Amino acid sequence: MFNSVIGSTLTIKSLMICLLASIIFGLIISIVYVKNSECSKNFAITLAILPLLVNIVIMMVNGNIGAGVAVMGAFSLIRFRSQPGNSKEITAVFFAMAVGLAAGMGYIGFGAVFTLVTAIYMIILSISHFAERDADTRELKITIPEDQDYDEIYNDIFDRYLSKYTLTEVKTSNMGSLYDLKYDINLKDESKVKMMIDEIRTRNGNLTVLLRRPKHSLEEL
Repeated sequence: MFNSVIGSTLTIKSLMICLLASIIFGLIISIVYVKNSECSKNFAITLAILPLLVNIVIMMVNGNIGAGVAVMGAFSLIRFRSQPGNSKEITAVFFAMAVGLAAGMGYIGFGAVFTLVTAIYMIILSISHFAERDADTRELKITIPEDQDYDEIYNDIFDRYLSKYTLTEVKTSNMGSLYDLKYDINLKDESKVKMMIDEIRTRNGNLTVLLRRPKHSLEEL
């Protein structure tokens, strides 16, 4: 089952088996990714085609001394994409390339098992609550003057209105004359948001106070 379908020489039959397998593997990967993530049509098509392309490249260099160089060159293309991808996209690209590599070497059975197991694993992680942030978490941004000590100045306000709060980022702005503080917070009572913001504004000199749900930022590798 896990032996290569390619013997000492590449035949039309083994070629068609490998190409068809890589197409099927690519479609499975693309469908699984589309169903469990937000992505563009172009990226979905890329995932579907990538195993076939890698398959062809591996077949062309198989048995040659330059095979290793060619494979490394193919993988290095990920680094020079036009836009930086998030970690999930890059993982999907590596997944598609690994499956294409298996198909190109003729290990169809291994590729099928690898695709099935990895796809099921991706689905389980996507539909589970693994590593998800608390649904009640909000992002609070407070702008303060540079001479204000932010370590504990808002703790009494936070203790009254929040069940949990964590300072996640401190950044200077306006040529260093202001600080932007970012917190992950959990509110005790949604109806008292305005009261909390008003108290913060009286303490930070009526500078910007922003409360929002956390954005889904790109996790770049």
